[in-house]
Amino acid sequence: MYKKSYQSWQKHFDFLLLDVLCLHISYICAFWMFEGWGNPYGVSLFRICVIMATLVEVLVAIFFESYKHILQRGKYKEFVAVLKQFALCTLIFVLLLFFVQNENNVDRPLLLIWLGIAFVITYGERLLWKTVLINRADASGKRAMLVVTTGNRMTSVLNNIKNNNYVRYRIVGISVIDQDLKGQHIDGIRIVANSDDICEFVCKNWVDEVFIDIGEEYSIPDFLIEKFESMGVVTHVSLFDGKEVVGRKQFIERVGGYTVLTTSINYSSPARLLVKRTIDIAAGIFGCILTGLLFLIFAPMIYKESPGPIFFSQERVGKNGKTFKIYKFRSMYLDAEERKKELESQNAVEGGLMFKMEDDPRIIGYKKLPDGSFKKGIGHFLRRTSVDEFPQFWNVLIGDMSLVGTRPPTVDEWQRYELHHRARLSTKPGITGLWQVSGRSEITDFEEIVNLDREYIRNWSIGNDIKILLKTVKVVLRGEGSM
Repeated sequence: MYKKSYQSWQKHFDFLLLDVLCLHISYICAFWMFEGWGNPYGVSLFRICVIMATLVEVLVAIFFESYKHILQRGKYKEFVAVLKQFALCTLIFVLLLFFVQNENNVDRPLLLIWLGIAFVITYGERLLWKTVLINRADASGKRAMLVVTTGNRMTSVLNNIKNNNYVRYRIVGISVIDQDLKGQHIDGIRIVANSDDICEFVCKNWVDEVFIDIGEEYSIPDFLIEKFESMGVVTHVSLFDGKEVVGRKQFIERVGGYTVLTTSINYSSPARLLVKRTIDIAAGIFGCILTGLLFLIFAPMIYKESPGPIFFSQERVGKNGKTFKIYKFRSMYLDAEERKKELESQNAVEGGLMFKMEDDPRIIGYKKLPDGSFKKGIGHFLRRTSVDEFPQFWNVLIGDMSLVGTRPPTVDEWQRYELHHRARLSTKPGITGLWQVSGRSEITDFEEIVNLDREYIRNWSIGNDIKILLKTVKVVLRGEGSM
């Protein structure tokens, strides 16, 4: 769904938190040096200064993209980058002090020592953390890339990517479009597809990005770009023959030693992604606390009606095909998954690509009465009020999910996806989304669900997320329930 800078926005967030921590550690050290042992935040003037300095550092880091290409910067370039950031922050900070405080009240030696210590330990912290990130980077932490090329170019393309920014990518395979070399290996990487089955491979495997370099002797396969775009896969095309593609988000960036034209279903800057992740973390912490309180209330009720685990976990397919375990309060009997196959014929969603059923007999407390009516119990209450969804705040907190996104399919549903259905997986799955607040009880056409998900991804913004969250509250209060 999103364009990535050299490292992901999650790493941007890590660096920002560490920089802010260094700022506060430096202040505490400077305070103790000049004022002696005591509460560094007990003096009103000093406390205001620290708050202002923190806000300035955060805003400068976000809006001036201080962490862009940070893993590529060597020691000297990092020194210059930190120096520039501190110079800008200091200038803004001093101007703020001039407007909001009498400068005679500011302890200038303490201020100078504070900023000096902060500069030194921030520089050291960045070098150390970059070393940690690079050393611990493994296959699961990299962007999964499929390389599309020709037989005579594949060696040079792989070497170019590896020699420039291979730390960013995990190459999951090569597709050679002018020869049938499927099953062979080159430099330890398997050739996984040819021109006939490349789309099927991308649809059924975890692929974040596709890089296309087929040389000047071949024209760019526009049909491939169109297919990848319909699946929501970020696509890079080496600019030997770049063409304008109407209706898609395109931008210029670097992949390895290449300048490429990147096509994506949507684009967002690291700053906006940082805001989204910050909201997710705050909501995740708060939601986990509420989940603990709800556990004390509903765990005895669930266990009384259906002895067994209180929480239910299930493997789901998330962004770009990456699987994870989703958590819920258990609202169904323990044999619900086995009984699902028996009920497939009563699935309300056409095509069987998602399961939804009225009066599902697998729900805890369900009983069919002699007069043909149904008795609903604790399971129906959990689902109708969306209480069963609260454990997913843990998924949000650890980064598997977001507050707002698309609903993650089960593995068996995902295996039946057609190519264009994959677009639903181009963003991080969410607890709620556009489909859920658009009358989901009445929507039984899976294609309509996919269209709503694509609409959400194409028009994503923080403002739209907030609107969906507000509509979700309204839907839940009306008692329309959850997935």
